[in-house]
Amino acid sequence: MDELIFFDFNQKSAVLLIFFFNAIVFSFLLLKKGFKENRRDSHWLGLFVLLCGLYICPFMLGYAGWYSIKSYREFLFFIPFQQLFLIGPIIFFYTKSLLNKDFKLLKTHYIHFLPAALYLCYSLIVFVVDTWILSEFYFYADGRDKDLAFWYQMTGLVSMLFYLILSYQYYRNYRKVIVDEVSYADEILFKWISHFMLAFSLLLILRVCFFILNPEWGEFGSKYWYYLCFSILYLHIAIAGYSNPIRATISFDYGPTLKSRMEDAVDTSMLNSEEIEIPNIEDWKIKILLLIEEKKIYTNANLTLSDIAVLLNTNRNLVSAIINQGFKMNFNDFINSKRVDAVIEKIKKGEHVDNTLLGIALDSGFNSKATFNRAFKKHTLFTPKQYIMKNDI
Repeated sequence: MDELIFFDFNQKSAVLLIFFFNAIVFSFLLLKKGFKENRRDSHWLGLFVLLCGLYICPFMLGYAGWYSIKSYREFLFFIPFQQLFLIGPIIFFYTKSLLNKDFKLLKTHYIHFLPAALYLCYSLIVFVVDTWILSEFYFYADGRDKDLAFWYQMTGLVSMLFYLILSYQYYRNYRKVIVDEVSYADEILFKWISHFMLAFSLLLILRVCFFILNPEWGEFGSKYWYYLCFSILYLHIAIAGYSNPIRATISFDYGPTLKSRMEDAVDTSMLNSEEIEIPNIEDWKIKILLLIEEKKIYTNANLTLSDIAVLLNTNRNLVSAIINQGFKMNFNDFINSKRVDAVIEKIKKGEHVDNTLLGIALDSGFNSKATFNRAFKKHTLFTPKQYIMKNDI
């Protein structure tokens, strides 16, 4: 009976147990949030956190003494706790679902899960052969957990690094496209995703360092410090990801050619705006400026490139090319510069005396104080208050 409930609560096992419990809790909270708010990104992050909890299991149980008990050890050997081939694709699809509101898992995406499926088949074969077919262990004759085999740990590291790079490329393309598509890019740049990738990069760097310092990955020894650092970083990801309020508002994707693509009902051609030859560009510039000044469309906080294309009865790629080539700015900066001009005009009229600067900014099309301050300083080199003091307004 004592053996059945045995768990050695020492410093190492107890600390990892706390992190394991948190992984279960946060994975549940993220999955619940995903279903409640219809957020696919929360589903993917919940699965990632759950895998992180399972990842630390062998060492948590090892420090608790379970692997020193024959009946426990022979049972634990056959449970594939560390799903290294699964973590990478989940990171990638989390990134895609976070940045693309219309992202759905398609049949073509299943290829990404093939290595994980093959490893599960391998684990099942090991279990069947060693427990049902043979009278004694064949695969586990060496008494070492297959999850901790060097080949699996190394290929798993390569897999996660590969998907981290894919995720970074996706995010980088998203940032390039978004500033040319909407006038509220600052609000949906998802700086959280860059922090997430940084934290995950640190996890991989730790893996590499410990591979170099202690290549015998199946030994417990000094691996505790790696698993402790891993647990701290994954918990940071779980907490920050759960509290992240921003969700995708646009459809964005890029295909295997690594070219960005914004889904757009007005125009689907994807010529680079710098490659488009524009006849009578000066005439087009005047049309855009007249549209902006007469209709004050910059006051629409959710203004998009497509909105202007519709008003000008042309396509969005042409408008993007005119703004990029004619005004030497991306769409986001161009519209924000007009909003800043509107704010300055109101300040000169003394409206800031009876109204707050934030109120003036919101009336001019900005949708947050942070975006307003950032845009104002970018286009004038001064903060709003510094500008007022400098011009003695």
